[in-house]
Amino acid sequence: MAGRAPADNAELPPAPSSELASEAAQLREQLNQHNYRYYVLDQPSIPDAEYDRLMRRLQSLEESFPALRTPDSPTQRVGATPLSSFESVTHEVPMLSLDNAFSDEELEAFQQRICDRLKHHEPLSYVCEPKLDGVAVSLIYEDGVLVRGATRGDGASGENITENVRTIGSIPLRLQGDDFPARLEVRGEIYMPRAGFERLNQAAREAGEKIFVNPRNAAAGSLRQLDSRITASRPLEMAAYSTGLIEGWPEKLAQPDDHYGILLQLKSWGFRVSEEVAVATGLQGCLDYYARLATKRDSLPYDIDGIVFKVNDLSLQRRLGFVARAPRWAIARKFPAQEEMTRLLDVEFQVGRTGAVTPVARLEPVFVGGVTVSNATLHNQDEMRRLGVMKGDTVIVRRAGDVIPQVVSVVLDKRPADAVDISFPTECPVCDAPVEKTEGEAVMRCSGGLVCPAQRKQAIKHFASRKAMDIDGLGDKLVEQLVDKGLVNSVDGLYALHLEQLTALERMAEKSARNILAALEASKKTTLSRFLYALGIREVGEATARALAQHFLSLEAIRAASEEELQEVEDVGPVVAHFVADFFRQPHNLEEVDKLIAAGVSWPAIEPVDSADHPLSGETWVLTGTLESMSRAEGKEKLQLLGARVAGSVSAKTSCVVAGSSAGSKLKKAESLKIPVIDEAAFVRLLKQNGIE
Repeated sequence: MAGRAPADNAELPPAPSSELASEAAQLREQLNQHNYRYYVLDQPSIPDAEYDRLMRRLQSLEESFPALRTPDSPTQRVGATPLSSFESVTHEVPMLSLDNAFSDEELEAFQQRICDRLKHHEPLSYVCEPKLDGVAVSLIYEDGVLVRGATRGDGASGENITENVRTIGSIPLRLQGDDFPARLEVRGEIYMPRAGFERLNQAAREAGEKIFVNPRNAAAGSLRQLDSRITASRPLEMAAYSTGLIEGWPEKLAQPDDHYGILLQLKSWGFRVSEEVAVATGLQGCLDYYARLATKRDSLPYDIDGIVFKVNDLSLQRRLGFVARAPRWAIARKFPAQEEMTRLLDVEFQVGRTGAVTPVARLEPVFVGGVTVSNATLHNQDEMRRLGVMKGDTVIVRRAGDVIPQVVSVVLDKRPADAVDISFPTECPVCDAPVEKTEGEAVMRCSGGLVCPAQRKQAIKHFASRKAMDIDGLGDKLVEQLVDKGLVNSVDGLYALHLEQLTALERMAEKSARNILAALEASKKTTLSRFLYALGIREVGEATARALAQHFLSLEAIRAASEEELQEVEDVGPVVAHFVADFFRQPHNLEEVDKLIAAGVSWPAIEPVDSADHPLSGETWVLTGTLESMSRAEGKEKLQLLGARVAGSVSAKTSCVVAGSSAGSKLKKAESLKIPVIDEAAFVRLLKQNGIE
């Protein structure tokens, strides 16, 4: 039928300017490229918040100027084209996306639209679900058996990943029970828990391989492996959130009339459903749920980026229907972005109280994770190299809860021509002492422990501690005061304190001050092993200090010993020998030791042998794997305090093995030799039973 000319008073849609048309074209190109990088290449180049801003700007332009809307606009589809290396499958029921709400006001507007459309004025019931940060999938079951798994793709078609989803333990290969539809499509989110993500990245670091930026990226990359054995090795999980196609519902089974009932039915068929799912009434119920999950977000074992609210009543869902790309009856209320883009202005190197040298990124201020961030950690030298970060780069910054903001990646496409390389310092930026890294460690450390101002307070606290010089009454708060007021600048300065200085301190009566001075005087009479331990030499704990003292018998002999001679001491290996020799090679350390001796610190010519009954005396123990509550060096130290010899390998003479997480060949050998093995919890109990914390 021929068209009709508009009436004179008809309102024509506004025509966009050439500038707006050009902007819309650029936005379409950008978003399509970002979709390609995210969905096809698994190499996202911008954070979700930046993508959302670009999408919302394009949506705004198209709503204001409908002539700008094109069939290939990213607003008209859900995702990106599947990779040709996987078989393409067509979804019998399209897998649509969700509209987003970024504020309480937008959530309220969503409910108002629903109520207006339904002409419904009573509070509605909503199902509230955490929006898992993973990959949406479709699973087809025929007669209760899994026959196909597919990605969402562009919503109309996706990639056939059946062999990969079969490897995921939380996806049932056969439905439980005997009452289920002849054909059933289950939809859910495949994700990677945080703990598994950290293990995966740690293994990649150790192997010198590329690490994943975040758990979502790791899940997407794992699902798109052509070799399903690789997928099987990845810690993936799946949570079901809805159904799609349903054919042949069994007569004996009551069909749910609400969405929550569907989730309960999915659980009965063997699917995991988020334990955080709940039903809320009205807008206030949804707002309360959002606030509650926002406080739990960082303690959950998986990432979520918002809450999905769905009208619970299925008949109301059908009445509400769909718009072009999303259901009218559901919306995703997004959390504040945890990742943002900003520019790296500079990198400074900070020295911590233990001597660790940490690179800190100085950033153009950016709002992320609910706060304005201008500094972020780069962790260590290895991480800087992995990132390949340069001064002037555009970087992606992540902040989750109270976690220190960190730089997670560099946007190479935005690197300026004048970007500047960043070099890790070889000398401490505070005291100029050499900076070094122990083999097997990622952290670079300042070697000027006793004299480095950045480590001053920690060095003094350790020196005064009970197992070191045992200066009674000289606690952490008093040390803080003494250093802050400039009364003590090094450990030898403790012995120069006088009564007037102490009584001038806050909450320090004369009697307490005299007690401190008496304790300082008493501490001068010590043992060589205590003195060595008090110096804070890296990796030299009480047992090692005692072994050194009993082997060399004098401080002069220890100072003069070579690394080879130090290794002749039982349980002193190359690493400890290096730290001891290096400590006594440094002039500032020798000067500090001489000052302490000049102040009157002394010990008997012969180191007393501790004759206490050691419960593990004569036994040989081995530590393997990663300990959560302490380092391996600390574990070794504690075993030595109990009298055990700690070996580096398992043999028939090994008495017991302590196996932490990711224990490998040593654990297998112990099991083959039938040597007793205990886990970390049992090890900690053993220590506590013997008075070692």
